[in-house]
Amino acid sequence: MLRLRRGTVVATDPLTGEVAGERRRAWADPSLVGAVAEGDEVIVNTIAVDLALGSGGSDLVHVNLTRGLDARPEGDEHVLKLNYTSLQHQVAPVEVTVDQSADPPPPPVAVIPLHGHLAPIAWAAHEARPGVRLGFVQAVGGALPGGLSRDVAELRDRGLLAGHVTAGPAYGGEAEAITVVGALDAARRGLAWDAVVCGPGPGILGSASRHGHGGMSALDAAHASLALGFPTILSPRISSSDPRPRHRGLSHHTASVLELLLATVRVPVPEIDVEGWPTGDEGTERADLPSVLDSLHEACDDRHDVSVLPVDLDGYSRSGLASVTMGRTIAEDPLFFAAPLAAGRALGEAVGSGGAA
Repeated sequence: MLRLRRGTVVATDPLTGEVAGERRRAWADPSLVGAVAEGDEVIVNTIAVDLALGSGGSDLVHVNLTRGLDARPEGDEHVLKLNYTSLQHQVAPVEVTVDQSADPPPPPVAVIPLHGHLAPIAWAAHEARPGVRLGFVQAVGGALPGGLSRDVAELRDRGLLAGHVTAGPAYGGEAEAITVVGALDAARRGLAWDAVVCGPGPGILGSASRHGHGGMSALDAAHASLALGFPTILSPRISSSDPRPRHRGLSHHTASVLELLLATVRVPVPEIDVEGWPTGDEGTERADLPSVLDSLHEACDDRHDVSVLPVDLDGYSRSGLASVTMGRTIAEDPLFFAAPLAAGRALGEAVGSGGAA
């Protein structure tokens, strides 16, 4: 059952609620529950805090009893997101706006394994192809609300993203798609994006099992892109110093996707020298790039195209964009950020190349 409790908003910046006399961090999605103000009586879902989850560790406002019960229907769309749940709501699907007679060239698509790859890819794509119209298709695997991502907001403000579509059960983007295939088709025929990044929102689902994790959404995204005939790039999840062995070096998330893919994708890897970069926890055995490359070649098994590209870690570290993952800085885990920088460079270079990624 849902873990719902009654609380009161005691502060709005940051949003804080009081539940049974305890002040707790909270988050409200204005696209679903409307505005909240200090003193409002709310019902919050407490499970993330109760379970001490890292990402998403806030109470979530389920309904605002003070001012959130007066919504009136808007529009006449009959398509619902989060359908057959208490959070179902109307959307106008972007698929119906697509001109199927249009036949522009297919944009290259970079599939990401987790949201932390989005900012490095967007930055590197613009470095490789200044002014590229790059859009983000948010799918399952992490957070579903489109408004939760600080990275998306900053990239849009800086002009590094041309748009944001939430696909499938993800919702709250600038446009809504019923499916990832529909979103990618709209990116080509209706939104006129030059290139696309496709992957989950912030956070990621995980069970420490081979296939039970949000990273598997990359498999569906890659297959959707390949089925539409789009040049498809897979940004690999690698790490210099993740304390979890399953994610250090080549993550099992990426290895599983590479094994299960039914067609060839391009897998860019960075050409970098991390000697001299400061390091973090010296108690953690560190992975080096040669061992990562060996693991990638083994996982690809001659079915996928591994290519090595130079990246600018120093430039990205000076950009002011997100450079911390799971508490580790870019200096402590350079490989984590170098991988999407390579994918972003490949994505930018693929624009206008006649379909060859």
